[in-house]
Amino acid sequence: MTEQPCPFCEIVAGRAHAQVAEEWDDTLAIVPLNPVVNGHLLVIPKEHVRDFVDDPVVSAQTMYRASELVAGLGSYNLITSKGRPATQSVFHLHLHLIPRAVDDGLALPWYSGRGKRVAS
Repeated sequence: MTEQPCPFCEIVAGRAHAQVAEEWDDTLAIVPLNPVVNGHLLVIPKEHVRDFVDDPVVSAQTMYRASELVAGLGSYNLITSKGRPATQSVFHLHLHLIPRAVDDGLALPWYSGRGKRVAS
């Protein structure tokens, strides 16, 4: 079985299309194929890094670019994953930037509403 090319590396190389929101020399911010809300972006390093522990320096630089992008813009979730059980589906580091608003109806995957309050 032939391994598929990395879709984000294909975008970085210009062989696949993406709607680019911002570009730096080391990082891209793109609109995902299926944004969960308007303004949802993916921030990806141009260098192939599997996940956020693969290369801490590249991961930190990618986080820095994400913070530059949304500084002063209100409330955001920043989400990344490591491994398929943690919902990683593309094995190239990517940070989801998701703008949030009060009562926007978007629940994070781990919020069940069933949490028990622990006495302090």
